[in-house]
Amino acid sequence: MSSFLRDYLTVIWFGTAALVLGGLLLGIASIVRPFKPTPAKLIAYESGVDPVGIGWSQSQIRYYVFALLFVIFDVEAVFIFPWAANIERYGTFGLIVMVAFIVLLLDGLLYAWKRGLLRWV
Repeated sequence: MSSFLRDYLTVIWFGTAALVLGGLLLGIASIVRPFKPTPAKLIAYESGVDPVGIGWSQSQIRYYVFALLFVIFDVEAVFIFPWAANIERYGTFGLIVMVAFIVLLLDGLLYAWKRGLLRWV
């Protein structure tokens, strides 16, 4: 067996040992722990307050869209910072590509703004 495969075999052995040990500890914990269910213990826990209603509510989609827009423009910063740190290395071509990237992102932002997705209502 090559040393390359032997290294992967070591990783597999440690992964298997971790899964077996985790399963063994969870199994022992489920056997040892006390199990005395009462109606008060089986209700949903909401930060120490007695639950009100059925516990299901519909959230509006605009919150998810707003969060996704934030993530998209946050990831943009992850691409821009390394480019800005090495701007001399990339030269004119890097500048043109980054300007195209920023224009594409601004186009997406203007589209979201025009559709009214950035209004927090």
